[in-house]
Amino acid sequence: MSETNLKPIIITVVIGLILGGLILGWDEPGSYDADSSEVSNALGDADEDELETGPKGGKIFTTDDFSVEVTIFEEGVEPQFRVYVYDKDKPLPPAEVKMAITLSRLGAPAQLFGFQAQGGYLLGDHVVEEPHSFDVAIAAEWQDRTYHWGYSQVEARIEMSDEALQSTGIEIKTAGPAIIKPTLQMPGVIAFNHHNVVRVVPRAPGIVIEVERHLGQQVEQGEILAVIESQILADMRSQFLAAQKRLVLAGTTYAREKKLWEEKITAKQDYLVAQQLLSEAEITLDLAAAKLRSFGEDPQSVGQIKNITCYEVRAPISGLVITKAIARGQVIKEDSEIFTLADVSDMYANLTIYPKDLSVIKIGQKATINAAASDLEGEGVVSYISALIDEQTRTAKARVTLDNEDGHWRAGMFINVALITEEIEVPVAVSVDALQTLYDWSVVFGRYGEYFEARPLELGRSDGSMVEVLDGLSAEEQYAAGNSFAIKAELGKAGASHDH
Repeated sequence: MSETNLKPIIITVVIGLILGGLILGWDEPGSYDADSSEVSNALGDADEDELETGPKGGKIFTTDDFSVEVTIFEEGVEPQFRVYVYDKDKPLPPAEVKMAITLSRLGAPAQLFGFQAQGGYLLGDHVVEEPHSFDVAIAAEWQDRTYHWGYSQVEARIEMSDEALQSTGIEIKTAGPAIIKPTLQMPGVIAFNHHNVVRVVPRAPGIVIEVERHLGQQVEQGEILAVIESQILADMRSQFLAAQKRLVLAGTTYAREKKLWEEKITAKQDYLVAQQLLSEAEITLDLAAAKLRSFGEDPQSVGQIKNITCYEVRAPISGLVITKAIARGQVIKEDSEIFTLADVSDMYANLTIYPKDLSVIKIGQKATINAAASDLEGEGVVSYISALIDEQTRTAKARVTLDNEDGHWRAGMFINVALITEEIEVPVAVSVDALQTLYDWSVVFGRYGEYFEARPLELGRSDGSMVEVLDGLSAEEQYAAGNSFAIKAELGKAGASHDH
């Protein structure tokens, strides 16, 4: 046995001598005296493979004619120590013997087992927790004589240096407090934000002369989408221009008649007629301007238009052309939807909610979105929950608003959504990627010096990243996280087995 392996046994035996003596002396205070007791000189420290097997299949230890057989029984019960005692290879009544066993594990304080007679054996008062990898100190008292033995048992343990850790890429983390965020998983699909969808219709009926933008193109606000020739708009423009000229003429006539009337050259009636004509010209111009505005035309720009029969259809917002129903030479009506534009800077993730899950979904709840067909991932918050359940599907709808400034999310993409239902502080948690299955256990591999040893865990709540540890690992204990499967593989190469 190496010096490294021998040290824990020596420490365990010393602890066993002290604690074993104390427990053996509890029924008779002061009866145990290390100076006066006849202590066996045969401590029998040995590895598990060097020990003899007794009639019950356990490890047997003998000094002179007295023997104890230590077994770990776990058929139909939690693992427990059962100790059988013999005198000259013949069974002794277990009540005649006082027994104590001390276990020392890597990274844990010594554990003392007391025993009570039950049937034909002595039964330990604690469960022997997995893995059964420990150094053992045995103390027994029979006929005023105290006996001590020790042995080492190794299971699910492997030695690995720091250099080996670096070469295999194993990451070491420390167990401790964490915030667990349990999630609710559900399917969904990406859709346009309907508040950011604009349907473009022509201002006036006419014939399409040019089509400047096409399906799938990104356009900026104010860009020309199409050019249309419209006789109706041409007539309205002409009427406005004529009204402008008529107003100028009426204004000139009014100014002249007013001056002549003031100079007593003409009659007042001529002045009043000129004033009435000016008012009528102003009304006519205002009416023509109002008609142009109703078609989206700026009256002030009409005089700068070179071809009054044509007008430009411009993008009302910046966005993506998602529908196009226009072609050159086509005759269109004023209510025709010739383009549909969508601002895709944010999108909707439409979710399908089953009635049983409606109670845990709230407005403002955080959500993680993952594309079903790629590694695309995003985050958002629940912005809408429907008040009705669909009669056909018996599901409700919810919506998550998703930032899409980079344009990666596209309408129609299937997604998986994880809704964070709550945030829970737990005292001990480990990374989910550290968990491995060994035998029938869920384990992490604890790091103790240059050794890794499996630690079976009782697990609690998880959010897919961290998992709560209810039992099996303490805060501040180190464990293998990333690439921990390499340790399991090394155990397999070493032929590790779960056989007691």
